[in-house]
Amino acid sequence: MDDISVHILILLISFGFLAAFVDSVVGGGGIISVPALLLTGLPLPVVLGTNKLASSMSSFTSTITFARSGKINFRFVACLIPFSFLGAVLGAYMVRHVPASFLKPLVIFLLIGVTVYTLLKKDWGKISTFSGITKKRHIFSMLTAFVIGFYDGFFGPGTGSFLIFAFLFLGYDFVTAAGNAKALNFTSNVASLMTFIVLGSVSYVHGIVMGAAMIAGAWVGSRLAIRKGSSYIRPLFIAITVILIGKQLWDLSCS
Repeated sequence: MDDISVHILILLISFGFLAAFVDSVVGGGGIISVPALLLTGLPLPVVLGTNKLASSMSSFTSTITFARSGKINFRFVACLIPFSFLGAVLGAYMVRHVPASFLKPLVIFLLIGVTVYTLLKKDWGKISTFSGITKKRHIFSMLTAFVIGFYDGFFGPGTGSFLIFAFLFLGYDFVTAAGNAKALNFTSNVASLMTFIVLGSVSYVHGIVMGAAMIAGAWVGSRLAIRKGSSYIRPLFIAITVILIGKQLWDLSCS
């Protein structure tokens, strides 16, 4: 299972870099990395676990890069990490017991809502209007972190988009929303990975090879996002959510 030919090596490196480049900014890298891992012939549970290994390496790189630029509100995000972690563990565990197919129509509906709302709010995310967290917003944020964490462990596509949307809704600008999202996404990735390791569903060779390429892609992508700002992130965010909608509609029509 862990023998890698030259063409598989090239596949993992090239698609890993591209997936992380996109994912480091707006999420959605799984629509590139998961199909690439499926082409290696790994069984689906192992593909999901291996993708979490590579994605953890990628999201860690992005988190560090955004943090060094001061684009993560750690004081707030730290309160949400336990809820994201717990949700992801439960989600990854449920993968083996409940089919993910029933989530697809709901995910499509939510992604369409995210895209339309972002298109209508043309100046949304250009500047930060975040003024602190009330008790109601804190409770809402903790619940949101748990639900999206569960979703990331259980299914995954669009996790980054949902997290960015949630932070934009709280008043953050696009760059800081992306940074906060990567910190939480790293948490849910690690939590899911730990669960997949316990279940024996990780190919370490495939995951480390793809993960190494993802580190490079995440570093390049996140630095570009920080430098270019919302004028770069907003259109990419919209483009990726539209692609995610198309991918989920395609999967639904083929099932």
